[in-house]
Amino acid sequence: MTDDAVSARPAPGTRLLFRWRKWDGGPHWVHECVYLGRDRWGDWFGQLPGWDSSRPGRVFEPQHPNVTLLPPSGDFAYTHNAAPHRTRIYIDIAWDLRWQHGEPTGIDMDLDVVDHVDRGVYIDDQDEWDEHRVAYGYPLDVVVRLEALAADLETRVLGRIPPFDDATAEVWLTRLAELGLQ
Repeated sequence: MTDDAVSARPAPGTRLLFRWRKWDGGPHWVHECVYLGRDRWGDWFGQLPGWDSSRPGRVFEPQHPNVTLLPPSGDFAYTHNAAPHRTRIYIDIAWDLRWQHGEPTGIDMDLDVVDHVDRGVYIDDQDEWDEHRVAYGYPLDVVVRLEALAADLETRVLGRIPPFDDATAEVWLTRLAELGLQ
């Protein structure tokens, strides 16, 4: 993320939309969230139960609070769901993840790293990745980079290496609760 983006961040507690798109520029998920602040890992956002998460053809209302990290690398968004959610971690592999017009935006690159209570840690949506990398014509260097990133993140999540540990996320889940939003 650029230095301009750092200076243009909203104040913690500011509600905003996190906008995802697909490689071809088409709309994808839009998440209603709140900016929580920044630490050494990057920028953190929170979402409360009942807030909107939707994409063309699908609406999803979270049942539990969650926090999402956007690291400075801009190549993934790490979401940690509060218990008792069955999916502890959901990491969207991304491209061009950055601030734009005061809100986070990025390209969802299909691959996800998931830590699920019943199924463990795994890389998800590889079938979608295989289909879209051909349909959208992902450049080979992007494919190689993001496949390596997904494998690295899977290893880091398995090891619960910060920020993928519970303690790091708990700080931000507490901050979200302290805002008293509904």
